[in-house]
Amino acid sequence: MKNILIALDLSATDSHLLNYASLMAEKFGSKLWLVHIAAPDPDFVGYGTGPIYIRDSRAKELKEEHQQLMHIMDDLNARSLHAEALLIQGPTVEMLELEVKKLGIDLLIIGSHRHGFFYETFVGHTSTRLLKHLSIPVMIIPLKDEA
Repeated sequence: MKNILIALDLSATDSHLLNYASLMAEKFGSKLWLVHIAAPDPDFVGYGTGPIYIRDSRAKELKEEHQQLMHIMDDLNARSLHAEALLIQGPTVEMLELEVKKLGIDLLIIGSHRHGFFYETFVGHTSTRLLKHLSIPVMIIPLKDEA
């Protein structure tokens, strides 16, 4: 197992995913790919450019997310694990599928949050959608949202 991709949402629950991923990387000598899929820009979803303060706010948010991701990567590399990080904007499932293919990923590790019936019915569950589209092993870690 050469390449493991960990999908992070940059929340407190990421530590659970990183613990499992670190154990796998140590055991198999794998490279860890950390990826955070950020929401697409408003232009992408049809809202137009909007006022400059909205673009500035979004740019600041993306910069902070990128810094968080780099900090996690640096921590893993300091522990002698080989890690690289990517911040990508776009639809979550499609972007993860693309990165899995592009990077030659052997294992995808994702977290699964519990959602209500209506959310599942109308929006769907990311892990379920990924399982339908990917032909590699997917490790789904159940997560409890931490307050």
